[in-house]
Amino acid sequence: MVAERFTVDLEKPLVFQVGHLGEEYQEWIHQPIVCVEGPRFFQSDFWEFLTRTVWWAIPTIWLPVVCYALSISARKGLPFPQIALIVAFGVLTWTLIEYIIHRFLFHIETKTYWANTAHYLLHGCHHKHPQDGLRLVFPPTAAAILLVPLWKLLHRVATPATAPALFGGILFGYVMYDCTHFWLHHGQFKEPTLKHLKKYHLNHHFRIHDKGYGITSSLWDKVFGTLPGTKAAAKKS
Repeated sequence: MVAERFTVDLEKPLVFQVGHLGEEYQEWIHQPIVCVEGPRFFQSDFWEFLTRTVWWAIPTIWLPVVCYALSISARKGLPFPQIALIVAFGVLTWTLIEYIIHRFLFHIETKTYWANTAHYLLHGCHHKHPQDGLRLVFPPTAAAILLVPLWKLLHRVATPATAPALFGGILFGYVMYDCTHFWLHHGQFKEPTLKHLKKYHLNHHFRIHDKGYGITSSLWDKVFGTLPGTKAAAKKS
C-alpha cells in the first residue's frame, strides 16, 4: 500500500502543516514562491504578530544598544582608537558567526515532523517565500533572548572594559547583516559592489542553495570552500 503524499494548503496557516512533508520537506522549501505578500504562519493573531518584523525596527532598536555598550567601555577608560579596533574585530567576528549559523544551522537537513516545523520557522520559510518583506529580519524578541548569554559570555572571556565594546561590535555587525539582507532582496542597486552582492545572494536562493552562505561578505565562503562557481551555478539553474 502506497502512502498518499501530503500536500501543503497555502491558504491555511503553514507552520503546523510543513512537518507532515517528511523527507519531501527539503525539496519543497527549495521550490520558492516569489511574492511580496507572505503566507500566514499561525491561526493565532498573537503568534502571527511575533513572526512579522519591519526592517527598520532592527537599527531603531539595536543601534542605541550598540552606542550604550560602547559608552560603557569609554567610561571605563578605554581609548577611542582602541574601541574602534575592537568594534572592527567584533564586526569581523559577526561575519564568521553569520556564516556558521547560515551554513550549519539554517541549512541543516531535517525530515521528522518537529524538526521540519522548527526548521521552517528558523529559515525554511525564507527559502520558500524569499521576498516576504516582513520575515526577512530576525524578530527583536528572539534576538534579545540570545543577546543576554552573549553579553555574559563576553564578560567571561574579555576584560570589563573591552567586553562591552566587543559586544557592541558584534551587535553592530548583526544590524548591518539584517539591513543588508533585507535590501539585497528588495533594493535595486547601480553601485557595482552592491549589485554583485545582490546577485551573489539571489544565486544562493534560486540556483545553488548549498553554496554562498555569506550575506554581508563572501569572505568565509572563500576561506571554507563554499564559494559558488559560475559554471556550477549555470549548471544547476
